Amino acid sequence: MAAERILIVDDEEAIREIVASMLTIAGYRCQQAGSGVEALAVLESGEEFELMLSDLMMAELDGIGLLERTKEKYPDMPVVMVTAVHDISVALAAIRNGAYDYLLKPFEREQLLATVRRAMENRRLKLENRAYQVNLETLVTARTEQLRQAMSDLERSYDITLEALGDALDLKDAETEGHSKRVTAFTIAIARAMGLNPDKIRVIARGAFLHDIGKMAIPDAILRKPGALTPEEINIMKEHCWHGYQILRKIPFLTEAAEIVYAHQEKWDGTGYPRALKGDEIPLGSRIFSLADTMDAIMSDRPYRAAQPFSAARDEIQRFAGRQFDPNIVKCFVDMPESIWHDLRKEINSQIYRFTPQGHVGKFASV
Repeated sequence: MAAERILIVDDEEAIREIVASMLTIAGYRCQQAGSGVEALAVLESGEEFELMLSDLMMAELDGIGLLERTKEKYPDMPVVMVTAVHDISVALAAIRNGAYDYLLKPFEREQLLATVRRAMENRRLKLENRAYQVNLETLVTARTEQLRQAMSDLERSYDITLEALGDALDLKDAETEGHSKRVTAFTIAIARAMGLNPDKIRVIARGAFLHDIGKMAIPDAILRKPGALTPEEINIMKEHCWHGYQILRKIPFLTEAAEIVYAHQEKWDGTGYPRALKGDEIPLGSRIFSLADTMDAIMSDRPYRAAQPFSAARDEIQRFAGRQFDPNIVKCFVDMPESIWHDLRKEINSQIYRFTPQGHVGKFASV
């Protein structure tokens, strides 16, 4: 291990030589400077020192001036002031200006060495603490990145779960796929226009996408019946809200989405099903979905009628504001550009889409 270097600054050569001799015998490497100006020149030449011993009273640049010029540029180098002035206020002034300690002339060899050792130890501890902080910050950064990656992987696993659930429903009801993706895209567009935060939109998007998942529990004879359903069959069909809720609520990341699925057939005036919820009792995601669902139904072909234009969907939604739909959401919907809906339908009809962790419908693959 290399000997620690000390810069001795004093305008009296005899004192410098004595101090240097004491420290050299103790195993330190010393360099001398006869003034504050000379000391600055030595430091600025690139020489590095673990400690500086400086006389307080010197011509041109005194110890306090030297201290002020060096403490910011060489913060890791402790400075011990040496003075013959037996006035505590002078010593305190030096320490206030950044000196580590001070020595009063004349001093004994052991007193000098003890002060130097304390200063060196203080420097060592500061450097170790800084290194520890740097290492800790590096570790925290690495762990944060690991956590971010883990969360990203988790989000991806969520998406895979959603895709699997969607695929399972597609096998049950072939007409569900396009509808689910369209109403999800419409629901997200309205939620964004309302200024909802991304986390909330993510939950709402999942609820919209899986709104019909409960149909997996509906008998095929009813779900795929080509003609009109009987009153009894209609009641069984209505149970898909409850079944969907039961399926999703057991999946931790879909707990909130399950509430949206459960209430997606409720109406603002309380005439919906299955619980006849009214107004704000209905989850916000369900209220947004209800509007998007109606728009898609009107703008899509049905066995009993052809698809109608957006204007017909808009007029119908406005007509039922305050009855079937939340009037505030209707107002937001009406203010949105008509082109949004046509663009979304065109994109979804020409591409295969899936959910992304950001809570929107994203391109999966071209068809």
